[in-house]
Amino acid sequence: MQSFWDQRYSEEGFAYGNQPNVFMAQQLAQLKPGDALFPAEGEGRNAVYAAAMGWKAMAYDSSVEGKKKALQLAKQKEVPLTYISASHEQFPFEEASADLVVLIFVHVPLAQRGRLHQNCWKVLRSGGHLLLEGFAKEQLGLSSGGPQDASMLFSLDELKNDFPAAEFLVAESGTTTLHEGPYHEGRAETVRLLAKKN
Repeated sequence: MQSFWDQRYSEEGFAYGNQPNVFMAQQLAQLKPGDALFPAEGEGRNAVYAAAMGWKAMAYDSSVEGKKKALQLAKQKEVPLTYISASHEQFPFEEASADLVVLIFVHVPLAQRGRLHQNCWKVLRSGGHLLLEGFAKEQLGLSSGGPQDASMLFSLDELKNDFPAAEFLVAESGTTTLHEGPYHEGRAETVRLLAKKN
């Protein structure tokens, strides 16, 4: 998969735009800045936005090309960004090290998803939040992005089961319109979560 993402991120411009995900930006406006982790952050649009909002942002991704663009974007916006080249399996998830974890369209094979979500929950401190937007199973067949594999897409019930100890402040699914670069454009079916760790 690294070669796939390296190829996509080596293309001219930003694959998913250089502006933040709309749902994430809306939710960040209501949260007090602290330490934030961005798994599979790609070209950095969300982490850089959060850094500009006062968050201490750490991102990781397996793509070297994604990291290059993310650091360029951070430099352009004059914000600090810590970015580690690592896969989900390689990244050292340190317990109680973050106030926020942001998963924006992070889709992995079903066999890996439970462990990834457990690790993301583990790094949250008490009172911290997990913010997620991903493609719902109804996205299958639409051209606005996401894997064309139903097992890699989300349902609200599945996600709630992945985070059994969470207090869900937002838990919704439905139709939206994406304008996030050439690979996320048009009508989409998504799932959105804001979960608090008590």
